[in-house]
Amino acid sequence: MSSGKVFLVGAGPGDPDLISIKGLRLLRRAEVVIYDRLIPCELLSETRPKAELIDAGKQPTRHRLAQEEINAILLDRALKGCDVVRLKGGDPLIFGRGGEEALACREHGIPFEIVPGVSSAFAVPAYAGIPLTHRHISSAFTVITGHEDPAKPESSVNYRALAQLGGTIVIMMGVNRLGEITDQLQKHGMDGEIPAAVIEWGATPRQRAIVGTLETIAGSAREQDIQPPAITVVGDVVRLRGAGVAWFDSLPEDVLLA
Repeated sequence: MSSGKVFLVGAGPGDPDLISIKGLRLLRRAEVVIYDRLIPCELLSETRPKAELIDAGKQPTRHRLAQEEINAILLDRALKGCDVVRLKGGDPLIFGRGGEEALACREHGIPFEIVPGVSSAFAVPAYAGIPLTHRHISSAFTVITGHEDPAKPESSVNYRALAQLGGTIVIMMGVNRLGEITDQLQKHGMDGEIPAAVIEWGATPRQRAIVGTLETIAGSAREQDIQPPAITVVGDVVRLRGAGVAWFDSLPEDVLLA
């Protein structure tokens, strides 16, 4: 039997309409769909009636399937001749372990394709009315993870360089370590009065954003009980949210739930 093919597909963040045309086409014809916790659940209704749907969702403290198990299922179904969509929130290669899954396919001779997705790194701030760049305010942005591999002996994020770089900083998956991260940035010279925002469940009807400063945002997030998934933005562009760019917040409820 000839092997099937694995498609590593980015579902985009929150809003199901943000999946690419190619991603949706592959999803509709896939025989097996292995999906993550943060994919828009509405997309599962686009699958074939007899498609095998496998929940591989990971929460910060509990993984339904370990990464090694996910890799094994990908390989097993493809070797049985199935076309498999690995549906991942946001983009499959941005802090999504898609690279590891691609390498597993390559190692075992399984053909695969990578279908990029709209990353939550820039889409969630956009839904919160925060442009990451603005020609009068910020000419660059940096994206870091706030949830590194716990097996690492030390962080690979250079907070000294990050604090001096300027522009906008986007922190993904870091809400539980936000106090530590903001302390490191201030310790290495970043002004505590720089605006900051945390966006919870971005690009969904549950979206909630709070605004403060680098010095206060971690405490505000605790007080407001902000929970993952959440993205933090640090930089002067945060002020644009309050200047009228916060378009998603003002949509009628029937539009948000449509």
